[in-house]
Amino acid sequence: MKYAVIFGANSYEHEISIVSAVVLKKVFRADMSFVYCDSLGHFYLIPKDKMNAKTFSSKAYLKEKELFLKQGGFFEKGLFGEKKLECEMYINLVHGKDGEDGKFASLFEFFKLAYIGPRIEASVLSYNKELTKIYAQKVGVKTLPYKLLKSYDKASLAQDFDFPCIIKPARLGSSIGISVVKDKDELEYAKDVGFEFDEELLVEPFIKDIKEYNLAGCMIKDDFIFSMIEEPRKKELLDFEQKYLSFSGNNEVKEAKLDEALKAQFYEAFKKICNPLFKGALIRCDFFVIDNEVYINEINPNPGSLANYLFDDFSVVLERLARSVKNEKKVKTDFAFLHSINGSKGKL
Repeated sequence: MKYAVIFGANSYEHEISIVSAVVLKKVFRADMSFVYCDSLGHFYLIPKDKMNAKTFSSKAYLKEKELFLKQGGFFEKGLFGEKKLECEMYINLVHGKDGEDGKFASLFEFFKLAYIGPRIEASVLSYNKELTKIYAQKVGVKTLPYKLLKSYDKASLAQDFDFPCIIKPARLGSSIGISVVKDKDELEYAKDVGFEFDEELLVEPFIKDIKEYNLAGCMIKDDFIFSMIEEPRKKELLDFEQKYLSFSGNNEVKEAKLDEALKAQFYEAFKKICNPLFKGALIRCDFFVIDNEVYINEINPNPGSLANYLFDDFSVVLERLARSVKNEKKVKTDFAFLHSINGSKGKL
């Protein structure tokens, strides 16, 4: 099967997406093309041997073939017409805005492209942390209590908080814009930092030394495929560098030592989150454990490098997923209603 990896786009997590694509080139044993979307929405076909940081930091990608998206796939224009990019399965590896908020899912569906990644509804619910909590509660997965700050709503800004707390942009991942607030003196600065990235901020209690665990997986038909369960190393909180050194291949990941009862809780929570909303995607769920109970922290619908480092044989898992994904059903249009109008006396 021929794959095309889509990465980059207009996102605060643009560079993380590039790193993800470079890593995927190394770990996924498959025939892949690489389609880079710059922050202006232009697409470029990047040769495999040029998939490195310098190609993008030096803007050398501008010298590569530009692609255009239309019905059926990506095309390059030449002297003798258009040439279609050979691809049977696209992989959405855009992190954050554009890739995880539903825009690329909409493009793939509209242009009838088979793809691995979250579908539109799954993207919307996992991209917004408040909607994630509402969804998790609906399917029976525990979440931490929260309050929402809105830059456009004075009443929300006047709320009282218990300290310490953690403040997060509601629609941003990769630990960007997050602050741990220990007292009221630190609150205003934390809000200023968060509002730089989003007009809505999620406020949760900060629990010192809380246990965090990551579990990735996917659905293949009606079966679940799980990765190992990881307990990521962290300092006070899991910050940007700690979170992304793991998938870039610099650290060895070890399976968390857990009893079978707690493992079962993780698997059950993952199933409730995943089925059926996240069919077609390989996702990673980040969990907390409090008093031996599992809580969802966030859903990563396009995790860094597709969380390859958590699987024993990542390539086999992704190949199996690719062969099982389905797009929306095509709606047949036969114009029967319009024909009936034209056939009546009072024609339209």
